[in-house]
Amino acid sequence: MNDALRRSLAAAAERLGHGGIDFVLERPRDAGHGDIATNLAMVLARLQKANPRKVAEQLLGVLDTPSGLVARTEIAGPGFINFWLAEDQLVAAHARMLAEGAAYGRSTAPEPLRINVEFVSANPTGPLHVGHGRGAALGDAIASLLEWAGHRVTREFYINDAGVQIERLAQSLWARVQQAAGRDAAIPEGGYHGEYLRENAAAVLEREGSAFADLPAEQGLERARAHGLALQRAEQDEDLRTFGVTFDVLTSEQSIYDRGRVEHALELLGERNLTYEQDGALFLRTTDFGDDKDRVLRKRDGSLTYFTPDIAYHIDKHERGFDRVIDVWGADHHGYIGRVRAALLALGYAPEFFSVTVVQLVKVVRGGEEVRMSKRSGEFVTLRDLVEEVGVDAARYFFLMRRGDSQLVFDVDLARKQTDENPVFYVQMAHARLSGIFRTAGVEPESVEGTLDPAALPAPQDTELLKKLATFPEVVEKAAREHEPHRICVFLEELAAVVHGWYHHTRTVGEAPEIERSRLLLARAARIVLANGLSILGLTAPDRM
Repeated sequence: MNDALRRSLAAAAERLGHGGIDFVLERPRDAGHGDIATNLAMVLARLQKANPRKVAEQLLGVLDTPSGLVARTEIAGPGFINFWLAEDQLVAAHARMLAEGAAYGRSTAPEPLRINVEFVSANPTGPLHVGHGRGAALGDAIASLLEWAGHRVTREFYINDAGVQIERLAQSLWARVQQAAGRDAAIPEGGYHGEYLRENAAAVLEREGSAFADLPAEQGLERARAHGLALQRAEQDEDLRTFGVTFDVLTSEQSIYDRGRVEHALELLGERNLTYEQDGALFLRTTDFGDDKDRVLRKRDGSLTYFTPDIAYHIDKHERGFDRVIDVWGADHHGYIGRVRAALLALGYAPEFFSVTVVQLVKVVRGGEEVRMSKRSGEFVTLRDLVEEVGVDAARYFFLMRRGDSQLVFDVDLARKQTDENPVFYVQMAHARLSGIFRTAGVEPESVEGTLDPAALPAPQDTELLKKLATFPEVVEKAAREHEPHRICVFLEELAAVVHGWYHHTRTVGEAPEIERSRLLLARAARIVLANGLSILGLTAPDRM
């Protein structure tokens, strides 16, 4: 519906001499202002230096909408144009909900893109913390939204298995092995102290035998490195699977070196005269592409900076054929975005090729007090601990209900509540209540078929619910375009409020046959939309609670 109206408005603007204008078309907050409103007249008025209300009148004078789309229009306030949709449009939207079922809200992209979404990418040096969990939920939901928008999406995890932190893991695990063998061994400075390393040391000794602790230090460290990486990666994968997150591709940082991708990147940059040497170091001319200073690729001692393999990794993504790459990074990487973008622009990649979604910190609160750490990690609240306490659905929803770049206070007590105060309970209860209507009626939802009769929906709550359901595809499209899953949470909570209001103020089973049938058709559509919205977020839609 919105697409047809948008095309008609764009054509009207072109008739007034202004083609290709960007304007907003959205649902007003106040239902009294219509079903859809646009600011197009005000946009044109600024260009023409004219009165917006007069421009709105001109627009309506040349607006040609498809037959049966709009029932009436109104010019409001400083020049908004409000539209009330024709009843036939709502009936058609309802028919589409039933016909498409679990696919309602999906769309076909005019030009489907190959999109890589890389997220979590935690160092394999310890358990996943709640910040990783938020990034996992966000990355997975962004990927889901893009799939719903008709794109081909690859979920990717980048394993940071090269560098100093991996050596510290090996040294820390080797020290724990020595301690388990009854020897005096200290965790190195900057090493890892969590209880998980004691568990890992015990697992290594059980697998290798007690003689493992007697290996020469160099050999023991090398094998501890391999064991530590394998154990932590296996734990991360297990926690993420439990959390409902799986990946299509795992890329090892070490493989970027081993496959010659770093040398390839340096060659590409050199061939384009984008690098220069100064004081024995190799620099990249990132200032030519928006960065605040040129960046070091290779230090004077010959070692590479972290920046260099990151460039090589993104070149690798480009050469794998992706049209877009979306990285989900922690807030501590915010300053890193500009330099990576500059490097990719320097290589001639399109500006839209690379984008980053930033994930801010999570503060876990229980009983009004911040929870700072778990015994097992020794430093932070783990994702596993949180999921065991509140469940997967509550954890994912709470991680997603705010913009990723806003700080999040995760209230454990609220997430555990089985009341309307808990937003995920409130949304899932709406689905359960609708399912209960069909149990009371003694029919399966899918068995209720036919065309909706608006005349058999006499309550204003009926129309309000139908109109809300009809906006779902638009919400999905916008959330996908903006990479903002929290928009789905907002929609679901608003829809749940409408469903609960409808449930309390109307009756379905026991009404006149035509009213009962139409409300069952409406309830079936509402179940579909709630389930689809929850599915995008990776949540279940329970029939009983």
